[in-house]
Amino acid sequence: MMNDKRLHEVLIRPHVSEKTAMSAELQGRHAFRVAKNATKIEVRQAVQKLFDVDVKSVQIVNVRGKTKRFGQVEGKRSDWRKAIVRLAEGQDLDFMGIEG
Repeated sequence: MMNDKRLHEVLIRPHVSEKTAMSAELQGRHAFRVAKNATKIEVRQAVQKLFDVDVKSVQIVNVRGKTKRFGQVEGKRSDWRKAIVRLAEGQDLDFMGIEG
């Protein structure tokens, strides 16, 4: 088991978009931005401890930052890591119940 400090470092914030909202509602999959060095096991433990739910599976995706232009200057958004967490049947996450 990992310590509480690492637990709060692993999950950065929920990743909310139209796609993740539909996925959460229909399939029980929730997306989080996670630390770049987070492992599937750490993400599973963090979600189970913080939200008191059973995690069925965890998938991790490295998301590349987009290249954007600001006038003549070309910039790049940061790369980040996303975890898709699938919960056991009949369970849901309560984001209002935790303190940040």
